[in-house]
Amino acid sequence: MVGADTPAFPGACDPLVRPAEDAAFVHGQDGFGDVELRLPQRKPEAEHAAAAMVRLARLHPGELTFVMLGPLTNLALALKLDPELPTRVPRLVIMGGAVNGRGNVSRATSEFNIHFDPEAAAVVFDAWPQFELVDWEATLAHGIPFADLARWLTVDSPRARFYDAISRKTREWMRARRNTTHWHAADGLAMAVVLDPTAAEHWETRSVKIELDGALTRGMSVVDWSGRMDWRLQSRILMRYRIGRFAELIQAALA
Repeated sequence: MVGADTPAFPGACDPLVRPAEDAAFVHGQDGFGDVELRLPQRKPEAEHAAAAMVRLARLHPGELTFVMLGPLTNLALALKLDPELPTRVPRLVIMGGAVNGRGNVSRATSEFNIHFDPEAAAVVFDAWPQFELVDWEATLAHGIPFADLARWLTVDSPRARFYDAISRKTREWMRARRNTTHWHAADGLAMAVVLDPTAAEHWETRSVKIELDGALTRGMSVVDWSGRMDWRLQSRILMRYRIGRFAELIQAALA
């Protein structure tokens, strides 16, 4: 649809250690709103995603940006295959976490991507020297009015029609369950940070650890806000992105 010749490498189907709940009730069983999309003609690559990460980073050292829009299972596997991977990837952006414990899954303090595979997240957070974190709470702080989105979706564009269809289930869930007047696009915000980092107006650099064992807090992103724990400062946490620029990028993507 967008005219890109981009390969897709299948990755892990399950978390590293424990089973996890999925988000089909928000995104549909197929992840695209269950609108019966026509299957793509292009087939996935035979190479596993983790192996592809390692290979491509070695092939293009210092040139790649890794943008993680889901659970971190594949990146954790890649790190185990090649512990030197961070030296070849200058920028890592992670959509995940809830830095003040305002989560969106059955454990109230956890965000879905981290909660789905906390062990993988812990591997990445502990090993990567520094990364940018676009968390769920930043997503909540950068909502787009539903009225604006509805207007953008009326554009005579295949991309607008496509996104209108695949996001309908999620938008209905937001309105019904979260009782909000704003649409929240977690992956969109993370990609905006990647595409135009100059519009990020405020970051906080803090230490973040992933809770693995708490009965009520498994998957929580534990932030040392006061600097008391002598942990490594590895996370640049997005606090504020220019909302007008975010809206421009969303609108442009749908045009």
